[in-house]
Amino acid sequence: MKGLYDNEMKLEFISKTNNEAFARITVAAFVSQLDPTIDELSDIKTAVSEAVTNSIIHGYEDEEGIIRVSAKLFGNSVEIEISDNGKGIGNIEEARKPLYTSKPNLERSGMGFTIMESFMDDVKIESALGLGTKITMRKQIGGEKQEEEMDVREA
Repeated sequence: MKGLYDNEMKLEFISKTNNEAFARITVAAFVSQLDPTIDELSDIKTAVSEAVTNSIIHGYEDEEGIIRVSAKLFGNSVEIEISDNGKGIGNIEEARKPLYTSKPNLERSGMGFTIMESFMDDVKIESALGLGTKITMRKQIGGEKQEEEMDVREA
């Protein structure tokens, strides 16, 4: 029985920093079914990398936990969900502000959500203190390609 989506994948791994690349590459391989451009694929990989890194560094801090990644394809778009059962975010609106960080001592801190929001079409953040965080990101694939094809037909 077919669901509301065309295809789906799920992945779980321990919150170790070397698993960030694993998640990024796995999602990119799955999304490749939609024939994205190199730029679209790069945007998705960067957004996934930021979300997973946030779960590792902020969600679980010095503890190990499970990070879950799922991706669903809907026509020419992808929805990616990254969740953890870490410490959660106290103030989501404050955390979304560029350069805000709860860890000022770390290099490149404070841009994770800003990066996700600039590379994806939609980013939704749900979090509860002590329960964890879920990031849902969506991106349309091929919008530019379709426009280019129409331009060629009109010429």
